[in-house]
Amino acid sequence: MPASYAYLGPEGTFTEVALRTLPEAATRALVPYVSVQSALDAVRVGDAEAAFVPIENSVEGGITTTLDELVAGTPLMIYREVLLSITFALLVRPGTELSAIKTVTAHPAAQPQVRNWLKANLPDALWESSASNADGARLVQEGRYDAAFAGEFAAARYGLTALETGIHDAENAQTRFVLVGRPARPAAPTGADKTSVVLWQRDDHPGTLRDLLGEFATRGINLMLLQSRPTGAGIGNYCFCVDAEGHISDRRVADALMGLKRICLEVRYLGSYPRADIGVDGARPLRPGTSDAEFTKASDWVARCQDGRF
Repeated sequence: MPASYAYLGPEGTFTEVALRTLPEAATRALVPYVSVQSALDAVRVGDAEAAFVPIENSVEGGITTTLDELVAGTPLMIYREVLLSITFALLVRPGTELSAIKTVTAHPAAQPQVRNWLKANLPDALWESSASNADGARLVQEGRYDAAFAGEFAAARYGLTALETGIHDAENAQTRFVLVGRPARPAAPTGADKTSVVLWQRDDHPGTLRDLLGEFATRGINLMLLQSRPTGAGIGNYCFCVDAEGHISDRRVADALMGLKRICLEVRYLGSYPRADIGVDGARPLRPGTSDAEFTKASDWVARCQDGRF
């Protein structure tokens, strides 16, 4: 397989900036793709070793385009995550003044992060979405739009001027990006890990979601993302994208996944990987009764009971 990483392009996206923070990115060819779907498809067909795409932001939650691509199609697996603080610049062609801006563009995920600024400063501007923030900058360069919200670093790449900088409606806004490859053995646990799965309910009955969440709760596993996505099988048919604390090699996590496998129509494992928000020293203490040692002790007790040695 080629030693290349696909990413949401073109050049000058926040995705590219986040990708370049990975040490292994220095040893790979970084290839921009026009969409999340095309970047992930490059991995599926073997044109790229892995793809780097946005999956969640702290303002709007899960990025549905990426979640839906991981839910459907040939299975893929998450290996790494990166958090990047996000602030926007308003990029224009040189000489453009704020009063002359009638049309603006950016990736759909950017709009909720600049909505209030836009209302206060450009209330009459027409918004249209672009494939990425950098692609919006390219369209401004071509004269298709008057301005684009993108990273200030993209201005030089597209011959634009940053008319306004430091634009954000929410302080400390972050976007989470993931490195996605073909399924393989997950990396060894670090002690501060995350496991991602997709769950399909077997049938629709009162308490279905409670039953799914109970498999995590009874084992002391905290959830960091829970988002429903339509399955396409009709109104009211949903699957659930879940990020949970822990690694599949942890007994409590493996036990929860076994429980979910028994009660769900389908479970898709998306990987176990190091958390980007904390180090090992910041990991939450385990709830009493949920450590690997305590699972082993309980299993040994059951074995003794079965042998009449209790």
